[in-house]
Amino acid sequence: MFYFLLVVLILDALLLSVVVLLQAGQGGGLASLGGSGTTDTVLGGRQAVTILTKATWWCGGIFLALSLLLSFVPRGGSASALQEKLRSATPGTLPTFPGTKPAPSAPAGSPTAPQPAAQQPAAPAAPAQQTPAPQPATPPPASQPKQ
Repeated sequence: MFYFLLVVLILDALLLSVVVLLQAGQGGGLASLGGSGTTDTVLGGRQAVTILTKATWWCGGIFLALSLLLSFVPRGGSASALQEKLRSATPGTLPTFPGTKPAPSAPAGSPTAPQPAAQQPAAPAAPAQQTPAPQPATPPPASQPKQ
């Protein structure tokens, strides 16, 4: 639904651009002021309503309505792997990614500090899985200063 409305909005914007560019100008613009200061020369006289002006108003209204509607329609598509990993993390802990340092642990008196082992509920023992430890990145060798 989101992408359909987005395509319709883009087509409407292109049509609106074409319709506005096809319209005739008002005439001399500010250069036509000369010495007379009437509002007809500044704003232009009342012109007959043509099909182009009606199309401009309709395209502008449709553009505004679609823009407002798109702001409320949820965007489709599946979440990325990073978003899924962040959602699955428990509150108060963040997932660790390869190549990053773990966050420092909270002080013992803080509300987010881990509980002692005696107060934690017993969890069923899971079979140990061997995972290779990430290798730390080594800095490039320091160059000797020239003397």
